[in-house]
Amino acid sequence: MATVTAPAPRLALPGILRHRAAHKLLLLALTAAVLVPLANAHWSSGSWPQALTVDLSGPLGRANDWIIDNRDSSPLFLYFFGYISNAVVLSVRAVYLVLLAAGWAGVTAFGALVAWRVAGVRLAIGTGVAFLVCGLLGMWVPTMQTLALMVVAVLTSVVVGALLGLAGGLSERTDRALRPVLDTMQVLPAFAYLLPVVLVFGIGVPAAVLATVVYAAPPMARLTALGLRNADPEVLEAVESLGATGRQRLLTARLPLARKQLLLGLNQTIMMALSMAVIASVIGAGGLGDRVYQALASVDVGAALAAGIPIVLLAVVLDRVTAAAGEQTDASAGEPGSNLRPWLYALGATVTVAVVARLAGALDWPSGWTLGIAEPVNRVVDWMTAHLYSGVPYLGGTADWAGHFTTWVLDPVRDGLQWLPWWSVLLIVAALAWVIGTWRTALTAVLAMAAIGVLGVWKPSLDTLSQVLAAVAVTLVLGFATGIAAARSDRFERALRPVLDVCQTMPQFVYLIPVVALFGVGRAPAVAAAVVYALPAVVRITAQGLRQVDPAALESARSLGATSAQQLRQIQLPLARPALLLAVNQGVVLVLAVVIIGGLVGGGALGYDAVFGLAQGDLATGLVAGAAIVCLGLMLDRVTQPTERRTKKGA
Repeated sequence: MATVTAPAPRLALPGILRHRAAHKLLLLALTAAVLVPLANAHWSSGSWPQALTVDLSGPLGRANDWIIDNRDSSPLFLYFFGYISNAVVLSVRAVYLVLLAAGWAGVTAFGALVAWRVAGVRLAIGTGVAFLVCGLLGMWVPTMQTLALMVVAVLTSVVVGALLGLAGGLSERTDRALRPVLDTMQVLPAFAYLLPVVLVFGIGVPAAVLATVVYAAPPMARLTALGLRNADPEVLEAVESLGATGRQRLLTARLPLARKQLLLGLNQTIMMALSMAVIASVIGAGGLGDRVYQALASVDVGAALAAGIPIVLLAVVLDRVTAAAGEQTDASAGEPGSNLRPWLYALGATVTVAVVARLAGALDWPSGWTLGIAEPVNRVVDWMTAHLYSGVPYLGGTADWAGHFTTWVLDPVRDGLQWLPWWSVLLIVAALAWVIGTWRTALTAVLAMAAIGVLGVWKPSLDTLSQVLAAVAVTLVLGFATGIAAARSDRFERALRPVLDVCQTMPQFVYLIPVVALFGVGRAPAVAAAVVYALPAVVRITAQGLRQVDPAALESARSLGATSAQQLRQIQLPLARPALLLAVNQGVVLVLAVVIIGGLVGGGALGYDAVFGLAQGDLATGLVAGAAIVCLGLMLDRVTQPTERRTKKGA
């Protein structure tokens, strides 16, 4: 009888060496051992070699001149861009005239009735009070101008975003192709593309609307695609088994199942469109944004706040209404006419109120019903500057805090990045992206970082990167801590929600002057402004991710005697990992979006270049700085978002 010999035992490896990341790091170390001596021999200095740069000022300057010379004669402008411009102007004017015809009473009544229909009496009362506050602050007409602009911009953004999301949700290949486009739309600073938009459409409402669409459409596209891809496969299979066509499956199954994601996309589109109100005013949008911009030009914080509060109120009201609509269950939908009838009642009541107001001669907001807040606010700002800037016992004052933060954090990070040889920065980026992703993500990150050097803005980009890293670190520490607290306490979450709404929707321009008054001019106030803007999204996503952890897992941990802290560390945080990674990603994106604002308060670097390009009409400087910011955003996205390695079935 033949004997069977046992196979030789395999060499046991330590647990850490069996991890895929360890294999990647080992391969990177071997590659670095070969490439680093060669790179150091040729490029020992830290700066990007001049021979590897491309000067785009010539081509962009010629493009700028061609647009100016042909804007009034080329068929492209006369019969394409001209028609788009006219359509936007007519749409905004039509909405504005309808709002004026309804009068303050009619608009307030319609808003309250819609809120009542969607969410009940409390939100209806809050909506009515919000519109009345806009009038009391003396901002009724600018509010209607902004509302008309936002209605057209949001509708256009929703249509464009839904079409892009539909394409991405139904095709994996299209989704991969759209992702860098949406990244560019969301990360490219508005100041960078304001100049091309103005060159094509001129200063005015069309340029403002289209600039807003570029910024506000990506959330709708992303969430539409997400909702379509995450539709319940069992429902889709059941519909398909009944012989439904692809179009019928889309209309009867995919879109209804993605209803919550679609409404969340609408919510985020509205919020982002309103956040563009002040920036759009730079190119002639008018309305509340123009009032904020003019007030800040004269350093009048009170007047800027009086115009900023209606922007916040509009955003909060629209946020609550769309969120409440998203929470309604499909079971509440009855027969087809039942959903339409309440809206007809609301429209009829609005027309009745408007007719009564017109007959009474009370369409315009009464001039005597206004409340001035500019002077008291300016006194508070002056007090804060006088008492908190310096000389606070034991604490030193905000100026000292800003100085210490710059000396101990910003300067070392910036100097360290600029001291590193450029090839070592690329190697570090490759290592980080490959360890948490695939070689494709690493290649994308390296190419994005290399493009910055090719554009000739290596050193200012590293300066901006140092500010972004510092702001993201502060944002994540505060955001994760606050989000965990909000997830564990309903009362704290309810109290925190209006604060987050104000921070997220208040135009950055409004709090720039108080920030500068407290922290001075420099990179520290730029970081502070970025933290204020990015913090709400991180807190919301963190709290939502922790709240959506499977209750059965928490109950099982409690039954085993796990403490609250152990449940958080061992159950909630690991299961909420995708949401936490999304919070990191959104923190990076939103901090980058405020880089331009940092350029206005002494942040320098790429933010200053983008603002300078718009102010001087220098297309090359503005676009190159904007492209570099996009490349930074793309690189940071790839090194903060793990990408699962796709494996073939059965491999």
